[in-house]
Amino acid sequence: MTPPATIRRGRTMAIVGLLTPPLIVYGLFMLYPLARVVTLSFYEWDGLGVGRWVGVENYMTTFSDDRLAGAFGHALVLIVFYALLPLIIGLPLATLLTRSELRGIGLFRTVVFLPQVIAMVVLAVAWRRIYAPDGLLNSVLRAVGLDGLTRAWLGDFSTALPAVGLIGTWVSTGLVTVLLMSGIAAIPKDYYEAAILDGAGWWQRFWHITIPGVRAEILVCLTLTIIAALKTFDLVYVTTSGGPGSTTTVPSYEVYNQAFRLGSVGTASSLAVVLTLVIFVINLTINLVGERRR
Repeated sequence: MTPPATIRRGRTMAIVGLLTPPLIVYGLFMLYPLARVVTLSFYEWDGLGVGRWVGVENYMTTFSDDRLAGAFGHALVLIVFYALLPLIIGLPLATLLTRSELRGIGLFRTVVFLPQVIAMVVLAVAWRRIYAPDGLLNSVLRAVGLDGLTRAWLGDFSTALPAVGLIGTWVSTGLVTVLLMSGIAAIPKDYYEAAILDGAGWWQRFWHITIPGVRAEILVCLTLTIIAALKTFDLVYVTTSGGPGSTTTVPSYEVYNQAFRLGSVGTASSLAVVLTLVIFVINLTINLVGERRR
């Protein structure tokens, strides 16, 4: 009879054998590039010659340079448009789409999710045309007699960042709505029926049943949309290229700008490391707060 210790050792070896190939792949394609970026962040390097060790100088530049520090401020503004507004819009919309028995509701659900299917570059090109001085938005404003509100939306210092953010709102709302719909559909209808019998109104049912019932989905939505807001690059690159001036620069765009346009790979790497830490801390905080409130 085989000793129990031998059986356990055999199982352990089998598990290690199964996990080793995935861990090797993960290390090669995830951990090594990340370690390489961290290493480069301590060097002054133009991407061609020999790098020079500068210690934390690149990180000091990241926090002291107004353009780079401002990029993080713009990313925080985009979080409002990418995460908070879609959640505010998506919750009642998901409730309506889940509980509604109207004909054609399936088509409407598809339309809501459609922006997630189309490539962001395509959407950015389309919205750039909508925001153009002779685009659809200004044409509608002129048609209703609001000529004074027309402007080059992506070229105006006061409207460029909100204009880009609203594109993110339009894109993220579909994803948020679909995720919340799956959570709302899982809430037993008995809860709502009992609340109606107790005289609870729509808002009371929404606040005390729907929102607690989709808390996990809300956390997922916030995690995904905040990451999207902080990582956004293609949308900014296609619509404004960080302009006018530096009013729409974001960390991901500045990583590209520093590395490939200005030839400062070390600064770009330090910016990428800081961005990664910011994303990690924000989403860790969201999940910890969500776990405490369960």
